[in-house]
Amino acid sequence: MSATDGAPAPFGRRLAEAMAAAGPLCLGVDPHPGLLADWGLEDTPAGLEEFSVRALAAAAGEGTLRVAALKPQVALYERHGSAGVAALERLLARARDAGVLTIADAKRGDIGSTMDGYAAAWLDPASPLAADAVTLSPYLGYGTLSATVERARAAGRGVFVLALTSNPEGVSVQHAGAAEPEGAVAARIVAAAAADNARLAEAGDWGPVGLVVGATVADRAAALGVDLAGLRGPLLAPGYGAQGATAAGMRDGFGRAWPQVLATSSRDILRQGPEVGALTRAIEAARAELTAA
Repeated sequence: MSATDGAPAPFGRRLAEAMAAAGPLCLGVDPHPGLLADWGLEDTPAGLEEFSVRALAAAAGEGTLRVAALKPQVALYERHGSAGVAALERLLARARDAGVLTIADAKRGDIGSTMDGYAAAWLDPASPLAADAVTLSPYLGYGTLSATVERARAAGRGVFVLALTSNPEGVSVQHAGAAEPEGAVAARIVAAAAADNARLAEAGDWGPVGLVVGATVADRAAALGVDLAGLRGPLLAPGYGAQGATAAGMRDGFGRAWPQVLATSSRDILRQGPEVGALTRAIEAARAELTAA
């Protein structure tokens, strides 16, 4: 998809359009060993391949787009070495052919040339691992992500920066500094991301920087003085379904930012497999609940 001037269409615009067309649901593709076993598949690269093919078929089979995006968990492919990474490459290519946006859940974060390498791997259109967006960790300093954000914008792609996560250990880092004038670490990350979007977004579009905010902890944002609605970008919310988050609860937790939320469900849907029809029905049910909320 290209903009009228020949440049790539902005990721924020493409994601907003996908959410409007297919609903605010992202399917996490997480080939855990236990899920593979439940599906009768071996924990091998071939098993990953079959798992990925069925998940994509449920998400976008027969020309019908049922999710706004797919989010493969990179680590669960990497554990099988080069053959596992090749299976991920093929999933990304198939999703692209099917018109499904992809978010590589890689959580990369480093400095200098190392971060440049990560950016090239996940965001350069010439890379076999290129996704429409990638998750990033800002905990070496948000400024270390600047070049990656610029690369994403130039390529019509996006990033999702970890801001508020549901793991208990996250509180000690993300809530730190809440009593200081600049606010908690999470508030500073959100403010920096909003500033990037204000600078880089085209008129009427979301910017290239989204945030990862756990579906079960969205209400912490208000307590920390975090303005999620002011991001001018999407909010990737893992934890819908299996981790206990409901559509109504997320709507209340995110408040004014609810229209920006892309809810992610993986295990709650994937455990309905291996039949594509059963997976499709689970996707449809989740999408209907989110849309109704």
